[in-house]
Amino acid sequence: MSGFRHVVMFRWVEGTTTGQQDEVAEKLGELPGVIEEIREFSLGADAGVNPGAHDFAVVADFDSRDAYLAYRDHPSHRAVVEEYIAPIMAERASIQYET
Repeated sequence: MSGFRHVVMFRWVEGTTTGQQDEVAEKLGELPGVIEEIREFSLGADAGVNPGAHDFAVVADFDSRDAYLAYRDHPSHRAVVEEYIAPIMAERASIQYET
């Protein structure tokens, strides 16, 4: 495989509800149907196996760095971040790398 991968992990603020977390997952899960540059997309809540883990992660694969940048800046992605993620985000960690 040759391409570009984006991995992001979140910790939610204390008091974040299951409903809010489900809404984030639902809204992010709609993006592959809207943003054609997404090649593969996986997301999920932490399984609770190890202490100190982040609460939620997204792994997205793209054909190129430019395709990732199109996703990053896409209005639908920005709307999900601003409307659903930012209000409950306590911490974010991300990495992007060539595959």
